[in-house]
Amino acid sequence: MIRAVIVDDEQKAIESLSWELTNFSEEVEIIATFTKPEAALEYLNSHTPDCLFLDINMPTMDGFQFLDKLSNQDFSVVITTAYNEYALKALKHEAIDYLLKPIDSDDLKETFRKIKKHQAAAFPIAKIEEVLINFNKNFNQKKITINTDGKLIFLETDNIIYIESDGNYSTFIMADNQRILVTKKLKEVNAILPENYFFRIHNSYIINLNKIKEYIKNDGYVVMQTNEKIPVARQRKSDFLDKV
Repeated sequence: MIRAVIVDDEQKAIESLSWELTNFSEEVEIIATFTKPEAALEYLNSHTPDCLFLDINMPTMDGFQFLDKLSNQDFSVVITTAYNEYALKALKHEAIDYLLKPIDSDDLKETFRKIKKHQAAAFPIAKIEEVLINFNKNFNQKKITINTDGKLIFLETDNIIYIESDGNYSTFIMADNQRILVTKKLKEVNAILPENYFFRIHNSYIINLNKIKEYIKNDGYVVMQTNEKIPVARQRKSDFLDKV
């Protein structure tokens, strides 16, 4: 089953493409549609379809600006437009195909062949990443594996002081003063950290419990080995004290 998302500022165009896709093949499922690119970006930051059908000519943000803002593009992108002058630019943005409106059924058939080929090529890589991440989380607690921006980052847990949230991004503050920004929310980062060593002490912070130097009870913060002060959320204070 190919799970598809459609982004087009015209609702009629979405309905037309949805009809074409679902009537073309029973293997296609439209999981979301958007007329506002900003809402689509928010959705795609936390959901990964198999394919994105993206209109180029949108008033608030064109399709290429949309692709530049995507933090996650682990899926096939198909450009849809009524104009043919964007083909070269679509290729530069790594779109796997380019469909001219109104969409021809033969062109659509070729598009789905390309999507399936892209899926088949990506599958072994995805499995390897999954094995590495799960292995490090469950067995090798000295190291974590983070999948971000099309690459795997391997970090020694003992070198992590704390992790700070910045909306859809997280920054790892390391013992050597290095700061590593990844395109993952703090909740996602927390899920891959070994629970024995790390604790989400605040909505915006996860700390390495082995790197605490002091806990200032009256003021409600911890001092890390780097002398940085991290606040302890009131609702997490009891669980934190149980951990330490």
